Amino acid sequence: MLSVALTGNVAAGKTRVAELFRRWGATIIDADQLVREVQAPGTPEFSAIVARFGPAVVAPDGTLDRAGVRARVFTDPAARHALEAIVHPAVARRREQLLVEARHRGDRVVVSDIPLLFETLDPAGFDAVVLVDAPEPVRLERLVRERGLSPEEARRVTAAQWPAERKRAWRDSAGRGALVIENEGDLATLERRARAVWKALVALAR
Repeated sequence: MLSVALTGNVAAGKTRVAELFRRWGATIIDADQLVREVQAPGTPEFSAIVARFGPAVVAPDGTLDRAGVRARVFTDPAARHALEAIVHPAVARRREQLLVEARHRGDRVVVSDIPLLFETLDPAGFDAVVLVDAPEPVRLERLVRERGLSPEEARRVTAAQWPAERKRAWRDSAGRGALVIENEGDLATLERRARAVWKALVALAR
C-alpha cells in the first residue's frame, strides 16, 4: 500500500485534486472530516474545547460553532495552538486507524488529505507527498470570490500557513521533494496535471 499525503495552501485547489484522485481509485482520508468527527458533541475533544474556550463556542443546536472558533483562533496564535493541541493528536490517532484498515483491505493507494501537513506533521512519514499550489494573488482572489472573505480576512488566513515556497523547497533525508501540481489555470489544465501525478503514484505503488 502506498501512503500519500496530499496538501496545499488554502484555496490552492487541493480539494478538487482529492476528488480526482478518488475518482481514479484512491482511498481518501479527509483530515477535515476527521476534525469534525473528533469535535462532535460527546467526545473528549469537544469537552476540552468548551472547557478551554467557554460555552460561547457551542452553537444553539449543541454542536461546536466551528466558524466562530475558526475566527477566534485566526486572530489569536495562542488560542490556535491550544486548539491544535486538543484536536491534532486525536485526528492523528484516527488517521492511523484508517490507514491500518486500508492496509488490511489491500487498498493500493491511500491519500491522506491534510491541509496543515507541513505545519503539524513530518511529511517524511509518508511514502509520497503531493503539493497543490497556485500563486498567492490567485489564492487570495479565490478566497474573496469563492468563499466571501474580505481581502483582510483572506490575507490573515493565508498568513496562518507556511509559505508555499517553503513547502516546495522541502526534501526528505533521501533528497525527495513533493510532487507539485500547479493550479493557476482552468479545471481542464488542473485535471491533466493531476492525472500525470496520479500515474506517477500508481507506478510507485507497484
